[in-house]
Amino acid sequence: MTTNRQASAKSIRRRSRKSQKVALGRSKEFKFKGLTLEELQNLDRDALLKVLPARARRSMKREMGPDQKILLRRLIKTNRELKTHVRDMIILPKFVGKIVQVHNGKEYVKFEIKAEMIGHYLGEFALTRKGVKHSGPGVGATRSSKFMPLK
Repeated sequence: MTTNRQASAKSIRRRSRKSQKVALGRSKEFKFKGLTLEELQNLDRDALLKVLPARARRSMKREMGPDQKILLRRLIKTNRELKTHVRDMIILPKFVGKIVQVHNGKEYVKFEIKAEMIGHYLGEFALTRKGVKHSGPGVGATRSSKFMPLK
């Protein structure tokens, strides 16, 4: 195969399409329902409620619990990472960039809050159950496993 052969018309069109995509420079700017992160952070509580998903909106309409209020104050005030057991706290735009450790029942799971997490609960990012990893079939599991070596 030679490297100096002529390019087909199809490959030329494909290269031009790819170069146009790169030239357009699709913006990686985060938008949440048409609003940028700065606009979300400047919204008041009522305007933010209209933007949040239904479950988060219903939770926010009710009064926050005492643990949630304490966590809210601590998250806004401090820049260091926080450990918490409050898994039912909704991630607000003010929390973006903060590092949180959420308890999953056994240990603390550390993560940084990103803009894509707005409207979700803290507990969604600290899984409480471990995934099952299956191995091969055990001895006696099938007819053919009789003839498997025991090593």
